[in-house]
Amino acid sequence: MAPLRIRVYGDPVLRRVAQDVTDIDGAMAELCQEMLAAMYEAPGIGLAAPQVGVSQRFFVYDFGEGPGVLVNPEITESDGEWVYNEGCLSVPELSWEIVRPRRIHLKAHDLHGNELSIEAEDLEARLFQHELDHLAGRILLDYLDEDQRREAKRVLREQAMSRPSRPASAGDGLKLP
Repeated sequence: MAPLRIRVYGDPVLRRVAQDVTDIDGAMAELCQEMLAAMYEAPGIGLAAPQVGVSQRFFVYDFGEGPGVLVNPEITESDGEWVYNEGCLSVPELSWEIVRPRRIHLKAHDLHGNELSIEAEDLEARLFQHELDHLAGRILLDYLDEDQRREAKRVLREQAMSRPSRPASAGDGLKLP
């Protein structure tokens, strides 16, 4: 199978609200391994399923303590405030100071169906919030003011025009059974 292609700003899949995962199976576990490989190659610390064309509620991550997968995650509590320069693999080469809660409590499932309860703060909390945004059809540009958004769209259009076109690959339009 061809390597996964990370979708970039303008791809409609990034604006769709992802559907809950109803069946965790071997195909999903294999896709998660492929997503981790794409994330590391990019390089990044998180990658949500919609970023590879799969409109389902899960993401992979590794912020330095080893890889993980969170299925059907949801934030149940948040606290504090933290401003941090945040970028995104789907909005290449751009970043902005984004305000998010400093601490969160998150519930999810792992690839074995076990329920997880995670207290996260700082970078880990930001990572989870960022990937949850992708699952809700939101991207970093949604946090910008009008002038920042206009400038970002101009830069992204220029990037898209300078990017060579490519034929569709086997990784395009992936769907889980």
